[in-house]
Amino acid sequence: MHGATTIAPMKSIRLHEGKERSLLRRHPWVFQGSVAKGKADPGETVRVEAADGRFLAWGAYSPTSMIRVRAWSFDEAERVDAAFFARRIAAAVALRRRLPVASDGVRLVHGEADGLPGLIVDRYGDTLSAQFLSAGAERWRDVIADALLAATGCTRLYERSDSGTRGLEGLEARSGWLRGEGESRLTITEHDWRLTLDVALGHKTGFYLDQRDNRALLARWVRHFGLQRVLNCYSYTGGFTVAALAGGAAHVTSVDSSAPALVLLADNVALNGFDAARSEALDADVNGYLRQALKDGRHFDAIVLDPPKFAPTASHAERAARAYKDINRLALKLLAPGGLLLSFSCSGGIGAELFHKIVAGAAADAGVDGAILQRLEGACDHPTTLVFPEGEYLKGLAILKRA
Repeated sequence: MHGATTIAPMKSIRLHEGKERSLLRRHPWVFQGSVAKGKADPGETVRVEAADGRFLAWGAYSPTSMIRVRAWSFDEAERVDAAFFARRIAAAVALRRRLPVASDGVRLVHGEADGLPGLIVDRYGDTLSAQFLSAGAERWRDVIADALLAATGCTRLYERSDSGTRGLEGLEARSGWLRGEGESRLTITEHDWRLTLDVALGHKTGFYLDQRDNRALLARWVRHFGLQRVLNCYSYTGGFTVAALAGGAAHVTSVDSSAPALVLLADNVALNGFDAARSEALDADVNGYLRQALKDGRHFDAIVLDPPKFAPTASHAERAARAYKDINRLALKLLAPGGLLLSFSCSGGIGAELFHKIVAGAAADAGVDGAILQRLEGACDHPTTLVFPEGEYLKGLAILKRA
């Protein structure tokens, strides 16, 4: 009929027989090998069907990724539109308002855990910093940006879509002000401390909010055990350094290979009123430093190992395990009897059980034993859902070396 408009039918992705089980459990990923037929444009919303045509989910299609579809919704009646993203973002923000977060730096959207695969959003005071890491999040980028400002009342949003994972989605790196503009260097309050970060130059979205509770834990244990000499490895901008000083450590040695991060570390030490003489920041390779410190006969009362991601996927696990074992072996040797080790892995390819085995193997090689005081994880504003255990990327152990 003249003047009528036609709406293109929703594209469908049909799975191989038996590959629907994970989606029936509401796991949000569909891998390339599960797809029998169907394709779409990058980020386009598709109807995902079982081999017999049953509806399974609405998802975002990614033609170049091994994760071929990321599910938005398992409700056939739901429509993935601007209102959908407004609802999901409002729900994520509302959840954070209920949580006991002792900071004005908060993870607002945590990807799959908030039903928004590929989207990471942190709030630093009055500024948002976001990563659009999937084809689906990229396609809805402007809609998402507007919904974030509406849900938070913020007027500034910095985009940090410069992670290497975007390449797996066929996307180029991008960063800069997406909404508003101004100074990218910000200061947040965490517990009783002030911490400066830079959303334009820092790692991830600018800071590691996931370690917030573990920094407070270090301060408490430094104070409780009277730990005086602390070594902070992969120190970044010094969150654990400030925590150790706040706990009463006499001296903290911080090691990182990023000179700009160490400049911010010195600023954070000064910002919190600590004597600069209590803090030494070294621009060095951590592994090399640990070996040299061992040769020099140095010992520390507490050591923090918070390395970068050694194993982004399970295929990298074996090589990463060797790297984790090596640094933990050296750290345990450097630790004074009765000393405290906080050891972490943020590698998704290394599970908590495997990490425990790696550190146990390191202790055996070092000829020491230790008591696990606590298993550590990310802060509560970085939730893991029951249906998506892969979201549990940060794990750690607090170990007291036996005298």
